[in-house]
Amino acid sequence: MIHRLLIDMTVPDTRAGYRKAHISSLGFPKVQRVRVVDVYTVEKQVTNTELKKIGSVLSSPVSQSVYVDTFFPNKSFDWAIEIGFLPGVTDNVATTAKECAADLLNFSFESSEGVYTSTLLFLTGSFSRLDVEKIALSFANPLIERVSIKSCDQYKKDRGMDAIVPRVNIVIAPHVDAVNINVPDAELVTIGKQGIKNGDGERRGPLALDLSSMKAIQKYFSDKGRNPTDVEVESIAQTWSEHCKHTIFSRPLDEISDGLYKHYIKRATEEIRRKLGKKDFCVSVFTDNSGAIAFDKNYLITHKVETHNSPSALDPFGGSITGIVGVNRDAIGFGLGAKPAANTYGFCFANSSDMTPLYKDKEKFHPLLSPKRIMDGVIAGVNSGGNCSGIPTPQGFLYVDPRYKGKPLVFVGTVGLIPNKKRVYEKRAKPGDFIVMVGGRVGIDGIHGATFSSEALTSGSPATAVQIGDPITQKKLSDMLIKEARDMGLYTSITDNGAGGLSCSVAEMAKECGGFVVSLEKVPLKYPGLSPWQIWISESQERMTLSVPKSRWKKLKKLSERRGVEATVIGTFTKKSQCTVLYHKKIVMDMSMKFLHYGLPTVSQQSEWSVPKYKEPVLPQKKDLTDVFLQMVSRPNVSSFEWISSQYDHEVQGTSVLKPLQGRGRVNGDASVIRPVLTSRKGVALSQALYPNYSDIDTYTMAASSIDTAIRNLVTAGADPNKIALVDNFCWCSSKDPF
Repeated sequence: MIHRLLIDMTVPDTRAGYRKAHISSLGFPKVQRVRVVDVYTVEKQVTNTELKKIGSVLSSPVSQSVYVDTFFPNKSFDWAIEIGFLPGVTDNVATTAKECAADLLNFSFESSEGVYTSTLLFLTGSFSRLDVEKIALSFANPLIERVSIKSCDQYKKDRGMDAIVPRVNIVIAPHVDAVNINVPDAELVTIGKQGIKNGDGERRGPLALDLSSMKAIQKYFSDKGRNPTDVEVESIAQTWSEHCKHTIFSRPLDEISDGLYKHYIKRATEEIRRKLGKKDFCVSVFTDNSGAIAFDKNYLITHKVETHNSPSALDPFGGSITGIVGVNRDAIGFGLGAKPAANTYGFCFANSSDMTPLYKDKEKFHPLLSPKRIMDGVIAGVNSGGNCSGIPTPQGFLYVDPRYKGKPLVFVGTVGLIPNKKRVYEKRAKPGDFIVMVGGRVGIDGIHGATFSSEALTSGSPATAVQIGDPITQKKLSDMLIKEARDMGLYTSITDNGAGGLSCSVAEMAKECGGFVVSLEKVPLKYPGLSPWQIWISESQERMTLSVPKSRWKKLKKLSERRGVEATVIGTFTKKSQCTVLYHKKIVMDMSMKFLHYGLPTVSQQSEWSVPKYKEPVLPQKKDLTDVFLQMVSRPNVSSFEWISSQYDHEVQGTSVLKPLQGRGRVNGDASVIRPVLTSRKGVALSQALYPNYSDIDTYTMAASSIDTAIRNLVTAGADPNKIALVDNFCWCSSKDPF
């Protein structure tokens, strides 16, 4: 039975005001009124009384009214628009509502039952249907959301909108396919670019494998005397992707035979550490999910920054929230788990006022999202990810340039804190340990996320590549691991299920001991019907993989149950250097660890440089430069981005020392400072940009409003330069002076 709970505001609604202003900005200034109604679709056999009780916990009696199944506004309207998620898209609000209903009425939801959310907009004004469609698309992202539109007459005739349940129904039974790679080079190129062909002739999506990589796969399985399974090919594609292997930086370039990464980035760091000798404060570099330096004798500070550019271009909110909660998991996945202590961000957008359309394809059938839509969604995603996770976000930057219209740059980073003990910051999976997946379940969201991020945006960019993070689930997972399981010694190694999902996390951890055996039918799923290759490579969020000694599994299981975190044994780590994946006792992947991790062929890259030619500028000589000055200060890169900083909670955890907004004018400072250990006299300084002429800033930035002032304070105080460290764009503090 399908029921709908509609929750209407009885007081002025700021959401409605915002939407009305937005519609006016689209060129419909005569919009008279907008009404916003929250809809919860409940798919379960419940009574009317029970529905009203559920509605009572999802609403405020002071400002909202609840209606069951039918709702007619008390004021006239012209059009109704309903926007909800497509099947399979993470619906965080619905998950919380479902848990509330189950707790309130003391019942459980079966696998075929659920709760789903949507938003109903009632518009009053003179609009044609084409106008309403344009308005609806400005609020909805067709990649992840569905839209229903009805006129007032149709709405009344149907007694409301249609009751739609966005349940995933996979009609194709789970199966494993052999992939014929004994084909001409042209077909190998097509497979690498567009993916494996399904039985209906459709391609599954990009593998991001060039011809040399496909030829290497062809040779390996030819030597084994068989074709690979789709599980094997998909697994190789994730592991060899640019996203995971950074092939552009790693491969030879011109005369640099060892590649840019080893020759410049890694070698420079190693030389500096060598010169520092005993004064080297780096503890872990280039080896784990984050880097780590010594904070004091009791703690290490970790840091990791990553980008989420392509997913944010497709779905700004989903892409950015997945980025921030994903980099949070890189802190949790360092050593045996670092506590996320602060988030950082950096946004590079086109000007939000630029409404000129840009397309993914030459035929101009597939428009990109507008710069404003991307900006609003990305900012909201990082907001939700950090604020809902209880992690402060004190520092970031914003840069605007028209060249970011094709693809924004979205940087997200996390500073972590972990005890300075080898048994905590070093990890090693051991043969015989259980492979345990903890956290969220697996779905089709996040299929080909790693390989998609290695490709250019096109009209064929897959919708399944984007996930939507669930910070609430991750918060429970993080607290259970960092605050309890880690210090109880319940696991020996940990990493997150980011790019490539289980295919990458399990295979990476297996390098610590030898190999692994996994049974895919044991993996918890969001819904039935997933094929083995989808289960293996899905990047569904809020999941970690643990290596758990068999003797400690029962304790971990009981702890996870008490904390509301799902934990499941899906396999075992082994001594044998072999990747073995089963599905209902049938082997679907049988490959050597050596080929999976080191079989990527070495291909030399050649660079080209065209000398740019510019016309000599003609600069008019003006006596009055007032207009020039006003134009300069009106540029987005000169103006404050206080309106972003004020949305991000920087006080949670109580560590804020130097705030993101500083001075009498409350403008964005160049640096902020947090105190991650409340009993320590040291702090961590976060800068919004790299200053190559400065080595570091210290706790003296507590009284400083900029990096320049902080550096002058350092010099005046006589800080020891040997205790100064720069890791990415954050610094640690080494002064003897207390806060």
